[in-house]
Amino acid sequence: MSTQGERVGPGLPAGPPVRWRTAMERALYGPGGFYVRPGGPGPAGHFRTSVHASPLYAGAVARLLLWVDAELGHPQGLDLVDVGAGRGELLSGVLAALPAEVAARVRPYGVERADRPEGLDGRIRWVAQVPQGTRGLLFANEWLDNVPLEIAEDGRYVLVARDGSESTGEPVQGADLAWLERWWPGPGRVEIGRARDEAWAGAVARVERGLAVAVDYAHVRGARPPYGTLTGFRAGREVAPVPDGSCDVTAHVALDACAGPGAALLTQREALGALGVAGARPPLALASTDPAAYVRALASAGEAAELTARGGLGDFGWLVQPVGVGSWPGAAGGA
Repeated sequence: MSTQGERVGPGLPAGPPVRWRTAMERALYGPGGFYVRPGGPGPAGHFRTSVHASPLYAGAVARLLLWVDAELGHPQGLDLVDVGAGRGELLSGVLAALPAEVAARVRPYGVERADRPEGLDGRIRWVAQVPQGTRGLLFANEWLDNVPLEIAEDGRYVLVARDGSESTGEPVQGADLAWLERWWPGPGRVEIGRARDEAWAGAVARVERGLAVAVDYAHVRGARPPYGTLTGFRAGREVAPVPDGSCDVTAHVALDACAGPGAALLTQREALGALGVAGARPPLALASTDPAAYVRALASAGEAAELTARGGLGDFGWLVQPVGVGSWPGAAGGA
């Protein structure tokens, strides 16, 4: 175990053990934290999301935005808010996939705690929080899993030092205990998702009218993982979740606890299927009539298969929350 005064990770001083929520906040977003350090490759250099897997994903989000646009009556200003925007890859992809007439009306916002990336499309506004009065689509791809949360074991908070070593803290009580009793009852190691519920509710509250969507690693009550899901990622590899700023620290999301009135939960496989992303191979006859088109279609089918794969990205949860609009038809088959 590190001793106080040592330096661990990327130049961060060691210190006494703290609760995991405090440790995650410091490691991810504090001075020198994983997500706010200037330069470097950004999140894409450490883990692969659906956004990075294929432009088909941005195309699907663009089609979802078109549905929202129609629900709102094709307003002059159509908001597209990407929460946890990374380096703006999704926003850039959606703008490129939209019809020119719609793209001209879109007001794109990247919500991030890191500084604005160099070379970002000038149309994209870089902000620290969801704009109040948003009218359009709020989309949060793999944001909630990086909202810091508390870890508990057998009714007591788990404390962690910056080298990742853990110890036992005080009993869980108050609002955290109430959350556990409702959403993750029982003994063992648990992840208290109350902070994620509050973060999502706060984001949705800033939407005046439109659709709010959260996409993430997820689980639901009755099927919670028995030992939790806390882990780390660095340079494309899963690593121990050491909260020293050297790696991403993440845990799956109890999306059912986040869901507000009228929300629907479905898998990414279901959601993308409703948005026209399917992994079916092109007909073999196309290979002889138009070989180039066949190769393109085959590559697209491979990317779609990755995005919708069972046991992989296709198992991600989609939380679809309407705000002052009708239910998105694609959510009809969800849980």
